[in-house]
Amino acid sequence: MTFDLKDRVGIITGSTKGIGKAIAFSFAEAGANVVVSSRKADMCEAVAAEIREAGGEALPVPCHVGRPDELERLVDETLKAFGTIDILVCNAATNPVYGPMTSAGDAAFDKIMQTNVRSVFQLCNRVCPLMAEKKSGSVIVISSIAGMRGNAEIGLYGVSKAAEAGLVRNLAVEWGPFGVRANAISPGLIRTDFAKALLEDPVRLDRATNRTPLRRIGEPSDIAGVALFLASDAAAYVTGQNIVADGGETIS
Repeated sequence: MTFDLKDRVGIITGSTKGIGKAIAFSFAEAGANVVVSSRKADMCEAVAAEIREAGGEALPVPCHVGRPDELERLVDETLKAFGTIDILVCNAATNPVYGPMTSAGDAAFDKIMQTNVRSVFQLCNRVCPLMAEKKSGSVIVISSIAGMRGNAEIGLYGVSKAAEAGLVRNLAVEWGPFGVRANAISPGLIRTDFAKALLEDPVRLDRATNRTPLRRIGEPSDIAGVALFLASDAAAYVTGQNIVADGGETIS
């Protein structure tokens, strides 16, 4: 029963595919009422329908996390439907540019930071006080190992993910006295659309697999398991952490 999320309410941004979708299904299977959210309403509806068909409870609420008014609506619609928020998973992110940071430009910088960092800041500032009122809550931010080391191809993305991990530490300090926990998960290479270009290149895929001690690419379910732990009472004494789930890549 340690991982039981029965009757808890969880918002997962970017949850219509990949890691976010896997987390949504994992939470629903554990008994949570799940709010499925991404930019496209039809995809939210489709994933919510899948969860309900599997016996879970899901509410679709489309939201572009880069727009503060839509973040506000996401919270309001959740409260209208369920009356509370117990778990917040900030998973939605973007990376519109590849290559050196010198060629990225201010527009790309602003878009990445707005979507990946400021939206988390804004959403947490709206949700954490609600959790504090009942002395309970779990915030989970999906960061990345790209935020733990330099990268010549996705440098700005890595900077944004490092900022997310830093934000989590401060959330933990500020909200811990009110019973609210905040943690990050830093995945390695996961089989998602984000990594599609690498996964479709046999040479690069073989190289990536061989440098990972577990000798495989991660699956979205691998990250969903970590999120379930952090959302549940099993992690009741865990806060301010950045849990790396990369098959051992960063230690090899």
